[in-house]
Amino acid sequence: MTAMPSFEHTAEVMLPADKLFAYLADPGNLAQLTEAFSVSGAKVPVEAEGEAWLRADRHAKTLRWGSPDEGDDHGRLSVEERGAGQCEVSIRFHTGREGGQNVRRVLAEAVATLTQRAAAETDREAGEHQQGWT
Repeated sequence: MTAMPSFEHTAEVMLPADKLFAYLADPGNLAQLTEAFSVSGAKVPVEAEGEAWLRADRHAKTLRWGSPDEGDDHGRLSVEERGAGQCEVSIRFHTGREGGQNVRRVLAEAVATLTQRAAAETDREAGEHQQGWT
């Protein structure tokens, strides 16, 4: 049996780890993950047709997902505190499908899109609570 290709991307984000993970773990924002993966048109399946699973561990700040019906695709996203108001987000994706050449670029685009949306949401919430710009 051949090992499945793995693809990974890590980025520094200027948000507290708790805020970023809360945004990423919100089921309402998971649809944005599907949208982010389709930004470039590359086929990185995150929306399974059939049986799929998603597990969030809020204590460890990790999300794991997979679909045995879609080439045994699975992934892991983790968020780690790196200092006051900043964190690191890592995403790893394993796939048994062909055509993984664009996956690294798509992962980078997905992380950038999602972290920008999380930052915008955090800024909006801060403004609503009079903690933002004055």
